[in-house]
Amino acid sequence: MTDDFSEIRPYNNEELSDAIEKVLNDESFLTFVHQFKPQMTKEQLAALFHQMHTTFDVHRLCGFPLLKWLEDNKTDGLTFSDFNKVTLPTLFISNHRDIVVDPAFLNYILMSNHINTTEIGIGDNLLVSKWLQVFVRMAKCFIVQRSLPPREMPRALMQLSAYIRYVILEKQSSIWIAQREGRAKDSDDRTQESILKMFAISGDGSFIDNLKALNISPVTISYEYDPCDFLKAKEFQQKRDNQDFKKSIADDVLSMKTGILGFKGCVHYAFAPSINADLDTIALQTANKKEQVSAVARVIDRQIHRNYIIYPINKVAYDCLLGSKRFESEYTADEKTAVLHYFDSQVAKIDLQNADIPFLRHKILEMYANPLINFLVAHDNE
Repeated sequence: MTDDFSEIRPYNNEELSDAIEKVLNDESFLTFVHQFKPQMTKEQLAALFHQMHTTFDVHRLCGFPLLKWLEDNKTDGLTFSDFNKVTLPTLFISNHRDIVVDPAFLNYILMSNHINTTEIGIGDNLLVSKWLQVFVRMAKCFIVQRSLPPREMPRALMQLSAYIRYVILEKQSSIWIAQREGRAKDSDDRTQESILKMFAISGDGSFIDNLKALNISPVTISYEYDPCDFLKAKEFQQKRDNQDFKKSIADDVLSMKTGILGFKGCVHYAFAPSINADLDTIALQTANKKEQVSAVARVIDRQIHRNYIIYPINKVAYDCLLGSKRFESEYTADEKTAVLHYFDSQVAKIDLQNADIPFLRHKILEMYANPLINFLVAHDNE
């Protein structure tokens, strides 16, 4: 592994032993583990970790059992569709709901089908403890540096772009990355154009050719329930009331814990094929790079939007948000009552002294209505 990427890449197999010892000697890591397995002793944990000799072992021995437990206890089932349309290696780019679970469940699907796991892009703003900084790199994560001074960002973006290209083209491994920096807190999933520009800056060809080399495959993640919906609504009000509001480390930790341990209902991953044919079409339509970037973002968005799974909660939210009866015949009175009770219960969890209940409820309605709104637009335009 070239040292050009040493500050951001995952650990390699030769570095794993030292990393394991760092994690096992961190008491805060043991505290974290006990949230899931309170009966596990430090000796048992050490015995498990000392079986890990490769980064894939970390996913297989540590990640897979945890994710199996999450599927069994925190979902009503995890399903996927159309993976046969994907050509590997690929750059999976998906909508983003949950900080931890989005890429973790993707790798769980791959492991369940005896396919090698992806490397995962994770922002350095989320690495809130020393053990987490080490553990994510044990678990095939590479670091997206977001906390650097502005003058250092161009170098960091070039390094990140080159690393993604190296993994796909030379390591012949796949990557997962979110379509935007941070989660789309209102579930209006849109690809951030600056991410597409970053993908391409390290190549030697045109913008389109540089993207084609990465073999981008969009993935649509559909959660029936977003455990963090009330936290996202709370943040909307905090930012509305204070334009300078920024989340604390404790806020990020709470989001991670809530996203992992909260109930998600049904979860589905829909895979779309490579967008390379669309890229060829865009190249024929315009040579203007700005127009090409926008067109690529629209292609990815359309693929993500058209593949949502629409649950009753999305239909109830749509009708409530828009004052509509469009989907009234597609959910029962009991389903509507249950959904409205759920919305009330989530709003009630928001611990703001000046909680603006109508605003907060509106934001939660948007979170569940927006996937359906975008789904309808995507299919209307086909």
